[in-house]
Amino acid sequence: MSEFQLNEAQEQEALTELLTIQDWLRWTASQFTSHGIFFGHGTDNAWDEAVSLVLPILNLPIDAPKEITSARITTTEKQRLLSYIRERIENRTPVAYLTNQAWFAGLPFYVDERVLVPRSPFAELIDKKFSPWLEASQSVTRVLDMCTGSGCIAIALAHAFPEAQVDAVDISFEALAVAETNINEYLMLDRVYAIQSDVFSGLPGQKYDLIVANPPYVDEEDIADMPEEFHHEPMLGLASGSDGLDVTRKILQEAALHLNDGGLLFVEVGNSMIHMEEEFPGAPFSWIEFERGGLGVFVITKEDLLSYFND
Repeated sequence: MSEFQLNEAQEQEALTELLTIQDWLRWTASQFTSHGIFFGHGTDNAWDEAVSLVLPILNLPIDAPKEITSARITTTEKQRLLSYIRERIENRTPVAYLTNQAWFAGLPFYVDERVLVPRSPFAELIDKKFSPWLEASQSVTRVLDMCTGSGCIAIALAHAFPEAQVDAVDISFEALAVAETNINEYLMLDRVYAIQSDVFSGLPGQKYDLIVANPPYVDEEDIADMPEEFHHEPMLGLASGSDGLDVTRKILQEAALHLNDGGLLFVEVGNSMIHMEEEFPGAPFSWIEFERGGLGVFVITKEDLLSYFND
């Protein structure tokens, strides 16, 4: 038997002896731990991973009252739960793809394997409205979410800046279909626009007060070493050349043309930040420290972009 397979006898025991939601949460967390699954698509431990799978499969909210976990579940529900737990363990499918739900900036979003599972530290910056780099008095009326994927960043930006139009750009038509599902769900068709574009190619003449970019940034070495869970995600949203900076280079070369005076560019490059100093020595990037975890995000002004890249 593969180390990634559930034991048939244990499955039958679970169906027979586990009675309540709490029982299934505890057993699921134990199975996740013993089978060594990777946490990194919205949770960082077995218990939270179990909660994020079991409750939605039972059509219960993640923040359901604790008392509900003492409720007993039916045989049909048990069998359904077991099939999803088996899928998570044996195929290493991220929970978000099993439940078609992921949370970002406190908001739920539809996701499937056409898009990455949301996990960007941009959520913290959006919650703070990009303070202190963006002053409260600054008017933000045009925002660009580059490489939007599911549209979660664009929609969260629209919530944070209620007077702004947000353009949600992606090269992938499949990703944009998911983004449009979420834009529709949040009734934001009049403020958030899904646009197919290879970086800035589909945005001639457009200028923004704020550009937020979460491009693919995983380098070849990290791609080869990724846990199996990541191989369920679209490689187009992860890989970006040998050093992970292929798309970031394009963004940096063209962003100033699409920023208003005083505009800001925020870019996430994750672990590929180690390649940035070598590629752009002396560049005036300000690297952001996060209170909630995360790294590899920098900010640069339009004026600094012009000064560094046009000299």
